Amino acid sequence: MPGVIWLLMVLQALSMSIAPLFFFAGGIAGNALAPRPALATLPVAMVILGTALSVVPLTRLMHTFGRRAVFLGGAALATAGALLAATALMQAHFGLFCLAGLLTGASVAVTAQYRFAAIEAVAPEQVGPATSRVLLGGLLSAYLGPELVVWGEWAVNALPGDRAASEHNAFIGGFLLMALIGLLVLLILALAYRNRGTVAQDNHAEGRPLREIFRQRQLWLAVIAAAMGYAMMSFVMTATPLHMHSVDGHNLLDTKWVIQSHIVAMFAPSFFSGWLIARLGPTRVIVAGTLIYLACIGVALSGRELLHYWWALVLLGVGWNFLFVGGTTLLPLCHRPAERFKVQTCNEFAVFGCQAVAALSSGWVINTWGWNLLVLLSCLMVSAILLALWLNAPRARAAGTA
Repeated sequence: MPGVIWLLMVLQALSMSIAPLFFFAGGIAGNALAPRPALATLPVAMVILGTALSVVPLTRLMHTFGRRAVFLGGAALATAGALLAATALMQAHFGLFCLAGLLTGASVAVTAQYRFAAIEAVAPEQVGPATSRVLLGGLLSAYLGPELVVWGEWAVNALPGDRAASEHNAFIGGFLLMALIGLLVLLILALAYRNRGTVAQDNHAEGRPLREIFRQRQLWLAVIAAAMGYAMMSFVMTATPLHMHSVDGHNLLDTKWVIQSHIVAMFAPSFFSGWLIARLGPTRVIVAGTLIYLACIGVALSGRELLHYWWALVLLGVGWNFLFVGGTTLLPLCHRPAERFKVQTCNEFAVFGCQAVAALSSGWVINTWGWNLLVLLSCLMVSAILLALWLNAPRARAAGTA
């Protein structure tokens, strides 16, 4: 792999740490700050909404100015979001905390583009492994993000001056440490990352219109696999810390362990998912991810002890990896180089738009109807992937015969 792939993997690890930190802190701190219980997961939902709203303008900015300038802006947004989140918790201000979620979401939208920068840096046969390498950075973010909460109490106590004790001190310190990590990412990008190729190399070659491109059933499979995979992951994962800690009474350390294990499970399969795609093809990997999601639903419905949550969230993470890497690898096979920005824009808007709807509805469903119905509603997302696979089955059989 070219050196830029390893650089992007490190940047992914550091930049993505803010997402698990906010997902861990958002539901618990949000539950304490929200004016009513149904809004407890709104800060987490704002992260995903910020991501969805940022996708289109960010992609257009990349088309005009190149990826490096936007990556630098994303690191600055992550730093600002972390500082605003710490300030909101210090002041116990729910609205500010939600605004911090929006800024964080915009930075996550930028980080999600690292995988496309990796795809552009390698030969077509290396697309799957390159995508998996970059996503491996999520392993460190899975540990680092929630772990910042453990170090947060120490960070707050190390600050000069006297401060009143607060139930949110651990989260405040965690976000302050995340702001320092954001500054480190900004420095690495400024010194080490450069754009690949010319900035506006496709301005005079717009390619086919979107309606023609989206006549391909394979493209629909790529988008639906990634979008529904992300939606179910967000729907279940957003509700889990709140339900585990506030409803079922599991302690904070057990809740942190489940969330960390889930995020590790999201990225650890990247050690071998690229190899699986090279051997089996992206469609079969998407099938495997769908089956794992069905197993996740079965485990989540079977009980609410610690290990039920742990196994369900681990299976949720592995299924997400297979669906997301499979869909991302399939996407470049469906468009020409000149069409990449507009197809990537549609894909990212679908992925993060569906994730935003799932996250926004998760808090309402878990508070109104409970855990079992939330898990059963996840079947709708799996059904959409199964339908896309069924519609692609004749083409897949023909390709296998050939």
